[in-house]
Parts: sequence; structure tokens; C-alpha cells
Amino acid sequence: MHFSMHARRRAKVYNIPESMIRTILAGSDLGVGNHELITEVAGFKYPIKIVVSVEDDKMNVITNYPLKRGRTP
Repeated sequence: MHFSMHARRRAKVYNIPESMIRTILAGSDLGVGNHELITEVAGFKYPIKIVVSVEDDKMNVITNYPLKRGRTP
């Protein structure tokens, strides 16, 4: 699993641990292509959105951030 520089910065800005993102993605069965996951996470006021690209056996986290204004999955 690879985190883009943008994803690392967003995680740092919003205090989202990389380990939490890894755990969420490990529990997801994602096929090849681009995916958006929106999930409620304990300790966060808003749901977390994760955008990931899967190619062959490589998973690239493009970005991650909390959704604002009460949007739900």
C-alpha cells in the first residue's frame, strides 16, 4: 500500500492515523480501478472519505479527509 504525498499531508492536517486508513482498506474488498470509501470512524465528528486507486496488486491512497457539513455515506 502506497500513500501519495497529498494523502500523507491530508492525514497529518486532519489527525487521521495511517494505521486507521490501512485497517479500513484491509477490510474492504476492492477490485481494479478507482474507489471512494466513506466510513464513520469513532473519534471523528464527520465521516472519513478515502480515495484509492487499485492497479494489479498495488493499492495507492490518493487522498483522505473528513467530510464536512454532515454529509453521510
